[in-house]
Amino acid sequence: MKAVIVGAGIGGIATSIRLAKKGYEVDVFEQNSYPGGKLSVFEQDGFRFDAGPSLFTLPELVDDLVALQNKDHKIDFPYKKLDESCRYFWEDGKRLTAYTDPKKFGAEVEEVLDIPAKVIIDYLKNAEFKYEKSAKLFLEKSLHKSSTFLSKEVLPALLGIYKFGLFESMNQVNESKLKHPKLVQLFNRFATYNGSDPYQAPGILTSIANLELNRGTFYPEDGMYQITDTLCKVAESLGVNFHFNAGVEKIMIEGNDAKGVKVNGDFIYSDLVVSNMDIYPTYKKLLSDQKQPENILNQERSSSALIFYWGIDREFSELGLHNIFFSDDYHQEFHHIFKTKTIAPDPTIYVNITSKHTPSDAPEGMENWFVMVNVPSNSGQDWDHLIPEIKGSVLEKLQRILGVDIAQHIKTESILEPRTIESKTSSYQGALYGSSSNNRYSAFLRHPNFHQKIKGLYFSGGSVHPGGGIPLCLLSAKIIDDLSPAS
Repeated sequence: MKAVIVGAGIGGIATSIRLAKKGYEVDVFEQNSYPGGKLSVFEQDGFRFDAGPSLFTLPELVDDLVALQNKDHKIDFPYKKLDESCRYFWEDGKRLTAYTDPKKFGAEVEEVLDIPAKVIIDYLKNAEFKYEKSAKLFLEKSLHKSSTFLSKEVLPALLGIYKFGLFESMNQVNESKLKHPKLVQLFNRFATYNGSDPYQAPGILTSIANLELNRGTFYPEDGMYQITDTLCKVAESLGVNFHFNAGVEKIMIEGNDAKGVKVNGDFIYSDLVVSNMDIYPTYKKLLSDQKQPENILNQERSSSALIFYWGIDREFSELGLHNIFFSDDYHQEFHHIFKTKTIAPDPTIYVNITSKHTPSDAPEGMENWFVMVNVPSNSGQDWDHLIPEIKGSVLEKLQRILGVDIAQHIKTESILEPRTIESKTSSYQGALYGSSSNNRYSAFLRHPNFHQKIKGLYFSGGSVHPGGGIPLCLLSAKIIDDLSPAS
């Protein structure tokens, strides 16, 4: 049997591996000249930049896929666990290191913020409870199959549902559990991991902290793009064929069956079709003659990002791999983004410097900076005016906090913003995670991983169930594996 996958994003690559392992003959068609979607890489003036996600959790999901490689191959995926996930910098001079050992992080909070370590340890235990009790149901299974709710994992989840915080916002949970505005702000930040607003998103999303601060963060030996590169090699070892510069024009439907795709005017037959493209353009472009799920397509978009890739001509010993800069103790920046669709005048800045772990990512004595500001999805803002304005704010803030005029040290620059995110990755409005989770029912509102009326049509990636981010995209592939017929 044959399978066609639309898009070589991380979810599409993972799906290709699982279907090939089941015996399918798999072809992946990608509009770009490279795989990975948002998880891509580029080089510029001697600097290497991971273009997209910069945080790696649940490495076992990648390990599981690597283990499926053809037995005649020897594809390794080396990575290491990091002692710390982020370093936080505030303008009042406070510095806080978020260690990936809860006891060590609790001790750091007690020393820096004078809050008992037990507050952090108890909070993270609660985050672990929420994650462990809900993941099997909400993340690892289809929520659109009755069989899911008859499984053995459901009863424990339902018995503990009153503890999940479904009827409180993340911010409300954090304000009730944490004893310092800086900690509330720090843990509210985890809403950004799926592009949502902590003042609207349900409290169950406080479970996200479990992945980073209990289970830990990791770093692939050669940078984040190593995930894409490794999984492509695993897919090819199983006979998957990748076709680049080959955008799919239409998914072909006959009656109630998916029959293949049209690429460059040619019909490509398949028994099974998987769209790894954002669900909005999938329907609007590839399934334009089919009934449109308007309620899903009209859901509020997640946030986007404005990213400056800077080659810096010096090293900063005080900065770690991940760095967050906050403007003040009480700002509601993300709430502002969703309510006004504009950017706060003094935004939070996220900096990732992979050359601290992989020195070859930058020339000797220099650093590669990934500098991100959370921004709204593109709904007609004047980005040509906003981008230089935001850049100025970022540089001013960095100078205030670090005491260095970073502008004088930028040797090379590239920019990624909502419009280019949309054009490069087909993410509607440049939203990084499809729809937001600013609703307690959001887990149930995402598009399922299969079409409920068209046989043989499936969906993977961050815009469908279970959501965005590397782990959830990989889980979408596993769900399709569970749902699709054997070859």
